[in-house]
Amino acid sequence: MNTIQMNLFQYFLDDEKFTIQEATNLVKNIKNMDVNNESIRARIYEGVDKGLFKKITRGVYKVSSQINGKPNNCLLINGDGRDLSMIEDNSIDGIITDHPYDLNKALTGGNRKFASYELFKYNQKDFNEKQRVLKDGAFMVEFLPEESEINFEYLYQIKQMAINSGFKYFAKVPWKKGEFIANTGRKSKNTEDVMIFSKGEPRALKLDAKKNIETALKNNINVKGKSSYEVRDILVENELTVCYMKGTNGMLPTTFDYQPRGKNEKVMEAEKPVQLLQEIITYISKPYETLLDQFAGSGNFVVACFNTKRNSIAIENDDIMYEKMLNNIEFQLDNENYEIERDI
Repeated sequence: MNTIQMNLFQYFLDDEKFTIQEATNLVKNIKNMDVNNESIRARIYEGVDKGLFKKITRGVYKVSSQINGKPNNCLLINGDGRDLSMIEDNSIDGIITDHPYDLNKALTGGNRKFASYELFKYNQKDFNEKQRVLKDGAFMVEFLPEESEINFEYLYQIKQMAINSGFKYFAKVPWKKGEFIANTGRKSKNTEDVMIFSKGEPRALKLDAKKNIETALKNNINVKGKSSYEVRDILVENELTVCYMKGTNGMLPTTFDYQPRGKNEKVMEAEKPVQLLQEIITYISKPYETLLDQFAGSGNFVVACFNTKRNSIAIENDDIMYEKMLNNIEFQLDNENYEIERDI
């Protein structure tokens, strides 16, 4: 992922064209990057040669890479995550999101600082839209606060709105924040709830171990001592049918136990660890499927999708947070040595 290209793409997004002189002025004088003119020209020519420069719409650009020969795409949108009108019906394989909920009494005290962030409460339309864009059987994962005297009514309303939109309650798993403890409210807290719903009957992601073993034995394949996943891989290698049952990819754990990043390392207060998101992603989807985060915040969701070979759509409304999200994604993917191509 190239910082020069990122700045050029963002700055000239609404222009039909830009000159090398304009690009040089942006990078060296406005962005104050210590690079030579040859590097700037090289990044521009590289983008043209590869066909990377393609304007989509304001505040929207595409990140793509190749993993095992298959495209792995991310669409980043600087816009309202509650407006999904640009997304087609039944096109998303899963939603994982953490909405900035408007419960002011619950968002004060300790180290929580949400005053500058736009807060809201879900309404029925929000869940109708989630239902519209999701494929049948797909999972919707909502990060929600631990129940308290302040939020218990709103949490109940969320569940009811989801059900009214055609979702079915699937499970709730606490996220235990490692050793972190928040001493706010009436009791100390160190968990959030990972609430999982499905659009109608849940999709089949859970391996049917019994049937898969039967298939292997019928084809004279010895799978004794093999795990369900190893049996699956053997069947795939032999071009045999793999059977699944309704539910997530494996039994969900009693808790997700991941330490959040330290206060000084976080991009935003409510960000979720990449490793936590990766585990959830593997439970609710398959590689190369497309997942959505409507309120992307730090962008860790995007990194988790790349790491697990999923395509993603990430929406962030706050302009300042959007820029922080871009930088965070770039930093983490650069450190993982991803080769990223960008379409604008």
